[in-house]
Amino acid sequence: MRKIGIFGGSFNPIHVGHIALAKAVLERCGLDEVWLMVSPQNPLKRNDSDLLDDGLRLEMAQKALEGVEGVKACDYEFQLPKPSYTWNTLQHLTTEYPDCSFTLLIGGDNWAHFERWRHWKDILREYDVIVYPRNQYLGTIDVPLFPVSSTEIRQKVRNNEDISGMVPENIVPLVEKYYRR
Repeated sequence: MRKIGIFGGSFNPIHVGHIALAKAVLERCGLDEVWLMVSPQNPLKRNDSDLLDDGLRLEMAQKALEGVEGVKACDYEFQLPKPSYTWNTLQHLTTEYPDCSFTLLIGGDNWAHFERWRHWKDILREYDVIVYPRNQYLGTIDVPLFPVSSTEIRQKVRNNEDISGMVPENIVPLVEKYYRR
């Protein structure tokens, strides 16, 4: 059975921290792949007016992951009802991919409020969960903190500031194009 890590998020935009984290978890947790699940709508962020079009975020994520072994961008939630509840996604994935076991990857910040998630007890009962450190929140896996955020990247682009090193070089032109207002 293939072991797949599900790393959900807006990826608005994807950045080097997302990729480094996915690679670190892949290496340290015995997973076969990590799927970056580009979410069309986070139910806990329904008023996110900064959210770029789903297809554009997916395009950047796919391009950013070119050549990254074992990590891929996934549009699976695009076909599911909105908002994107993790429980629904995991249940659909389990049905569609019976030869895979799924592990949820979440940040310590989300873990601190996990009881707000729909069917959180069911998720814990049926799936493994790996918690990575985020900001001041600790995790269950020891991986480095990656001090870069999508919010900071969007602000820098709006202010015509350099984002080199924050996103993979091959997507810098796309990030600047899509987030400049």
